[in-house]
Amino acid sequence: MSRLHIYDRRERRLVATADRVLALGAAVAQPFRRRRAPIAPRRILLLRLERIGDLLMVLPAIADVQALAPDAQIDLVVGSWNADLARAIDPVRRVQSLDAAWLAREGRGLSLLSLVRAARHWHGVRYDLAINFEPDVRSNLLLAASGAAWTAGYRSGGGGALLDLALDYDTRAHTTDNARRLVSTIFGGTPPAQDAPTLIVPSEAHDNASRLLGGARGALIGVHLSGGRAIKQWPAERFADLARRLVETLGVTIVLTGSGDDRMLVDAVKRELPADNVIDVAGHLDLLTLAALIERLDLLLTGDTGPMHLAVAVSTPVVGIFGPSDPARYAPRGPSDRVVRVNLPCSPCNRIRQPPARCMGHTPDCLASISADSVFTAALSVLDESRRRGIIPARTSTA
Repeated sequence: MSRLHIYDRRERRLVATADRVLALGAAVAQPFRRRRAPIAPRRILLLRLERIGDLLMVLPAIADVQALAPDAQIDLVVGSWNADLARAIDPVRRVQSLDAAWLAREGRGLSLLSLVRAARHWHGVRYDLAINFEPDVRSNLLLAASGAAWTAGYRSGGGGALLDLALDYDTRAHTTDNARRLVSTIFGGTPPAQDAPTLIVPSEAHDNASRLLGGARGALIGVHLSGGRAIKQWPAERFADLARRLVETLGVTIVLTGSGDDRMLVDAVKRELPADNVIDVAGHLDLLTLAALIERLDLLLTGDTGPMHLAVAVSTPVVGIFGPSDPARYAPRGPSDRVVRVNLPCSPCNRIRQPPARCMGHTPDCLASISADSVFTAALSVLDESRRRGIIPARTSTA
């Protein structure tokens, strides 16, 4: 039970009990199973049902799969919120959407039984290999129901006995590194050196981004205000202070991003900025247009969010504001990226879905302790580096 990375004790006990039953069943069935790892898989199924950032952080692993099985058809199963994004991943041949009830918001999504029924339809494809990039007993069950000749994933969320190859998920390592380690273990080696994977953003999305940005000139700094969850929300007034100082010091244009649900946050910051130095695109962006717009930015300021990982995917520098999230697992990893956080005995706790009671209803200490000054300094550092490399106009220099 100690290897299960499940915070809730009751849930951990339930999964541990299920694991013991599954392990017993697997031991009984072992003499009758004739399964071998494929030498040259032709049809590969990849599973990544979680949120935007979770999908984007496994892009390098997907590129590894393509490099190690260049002739294979690669299919990807994602939540519907990521479907358009998944179709922009070059190696992927076909995208299928499945919304799990435990991941979908607003009470939507399929039950586990319905998901298993859907997975059984994959039998007809006759996959040679199926890979689950999520350490979760429920998605491991989908792989077991897929009919794939060989399955691989993690045992750390339970259900390892359902797989042909099950690794321990290293909670001290980055999500990207865990995914790449899984792929290299499956294929018995690492792929040859390759360029960093990027999204192929369609021209229509670029046209939409250009229309939204209008005739903006000079350096563009994106500010993504929403943390996605209350526990990850840096105060709006500090975003406003930060944006105002960047405008006053460098004369940049601030591009405010977010969904329609973020309108109150966006308006609170927008009121503090000169009208000529702000572009508000919140609520007007589908995911691919957001990718195209972020690609046009000189810098994105954000918390630990999906757009942060989207910026990494399109090679836009990031300053990430981290509170309870563990940078070792989720930090942006672009060459110019910066993470701003404070060292507290309790941080990073990584308790995003089940925050400590003392952190509920207000900004947690790990975020409240991050000043606008510290993020401003990090932003200047990134912009100066970009200026020295000739990426943005010299007038944004802080010298």
